[in-house]
Amino acid sequence: MVLVIAGMWKTFAKAGKPGWACLIPIYNLIVLLEIAGKELWWIILLFIPVVNFVILILVSIAVAEKFGKGAGFGLGLAFLPMFFFPLLGFGDAQYQG
Repeated sequence: MVLVIAGMWKTFAKAGKPGWACLIPIYNLIVLLEIAGKELWWIILLFIPVVNFVILILVSIAVAEKFGKGAGFGLGLAFLPMFFFPLLGFGDAQYQG
């Protein structure tokens, strides 16, 4: 959990968002949607069972692409965040949003 928080903090900071936003439930999803370039109303979709799973994958892929990574990396963000958020946050990827 600490690795995910640290990685998200750095990822948010790289995207010009406050790092502490990753600590606030729901607000962290809003910030993640902003980083991904998705509409704010997508937050509603994240609270619908089954739909939220698909939306999380789409948002993760969009975040990866905003940092110059591919869809595979985005799937890693969705399914293995404890490894991929630290790689994104502490790696050399730059936000291209």
